[in-house]
Amino acid sequence: MANQSEMFALVSDEQKENAEKQIIEKQKETDFDIREYPVEVIVSKFLNKLEETDKSELFVPDYQRELVWSEEQQSRFIESIFLNLPIPYLYVADVTEGEDEGRIEIVDGSQRIRTLVRFISNEFRLDKLKMLPMLNGFTFKDFSISRQLRFKRKTMRMIELIEVDEEARRQLFDRLNTGGTRLKDMEQRFGSQGGPFTDFVREVAENGVFRALCPISAVRVKHRDYEEMVLRFFAYLDRYKTFNKRVDDFLDDYLKDMNQRAFDSAGLAVSFNAVVAFVNNYFPNGFKKSAQNTSVPRIRFESIAVGVALALEEMPSLVPASMEWVECEEYKALIRSDASNSRPKVINRIHFVRDSLLGRDVEYV
Repeated sequence: MANQSEMFALVSDEQKENAEKQIIEKQKETDFDIREYPVEVIVSKFLNKLEETDKSELFVPDYQRELVWSEEQQSRFIESIFLNLPIPYLYVADVTEGEDEGRIEIVDGSQRIRTLVRFISNEFRLDKLKMLPMLNGFTFKDFSISRQLRFKRKTMRMIELIEVDEEARRQLFDRLNTGGTRLKDMEQRFGSQGGPFTDFVREVAENGVFRALCPISAVRVKHRDYEEMVLRFFAYLDRYKTFNKRVDDFLDDYLKDMNQRAFDSAGLAVSFNAVVAFVNNYFPNGFKKSAQNTSVPRIRFESIAVGVALALEEMPSLVPASMEWVECEEYKALIRSDASNSRPKVINRIHFVRDSLLGRDVEYV
């Protein structure tokens, strides 16, 4: 076995030189200021609209996740402020380009800022506090005026990035959120992979009929599961036969690739809308297993959506002779959650829907 000095000797001087060049090439010069604002000022900057633009100075960009903290988590954060416990820095950026020039973009800390806004706006009651249990049940207005004033004077520190472009802000967001409480995969993608196809997926996911046919929980909505379903639809429709890796890696690679190439947004939208219309017309329960179900699993959605799309490609005027197969045990076995990363299972469940709709034997692999 090689000793430590021999292992280090494997790296040549040329490799070291090239590594240093790559570091310098990839580094982004980032200037920043450290600012400290009272809570009242932070909330004001977030809520108050500028008369000229009807936009607030401090804002949450579209790549950020929704407010996903539970009210218990929000309560604990407020408790920490009352107790003068250290609060991590907020990361914000001075926007230097585009329609938001001059505004302050929240890069990291949106959960904390939105919690402050909700608390001061009396939108939730403190709950399940351990260190200050006498505060449980209080809204902000329930405190004495003197305590309200003191709370508003509490300060929080911001690291304000200066003259950094959108790519750098997204990279920072991505790195700040790869530790601690990890973002859900689609939130991570939206945060780190902006681009025209990302915007297109977000737009398609707003389809009201699609959401009505494919209900999911409020938590899944906040974690952008509708957007992930749309991304899965396009990714599998395009490349399901060559899928050969983990689903998250497959979706990451597909989104990155599509953001870097020209694509027919109108044609893709037509394909997705045709699937939604077909499911609305011929699937009694939409994408749901039954009328009683309140949430649709991703695997069930993608098998139906992609299978319908493939069937319509072969027969645009398709009218299915029977829909009994939706309830059969064979289909149920194909869409169980196990082996979702298996390429044969991905192909077989999609082909089962396609071929059942077209009234022919299923093409299994």
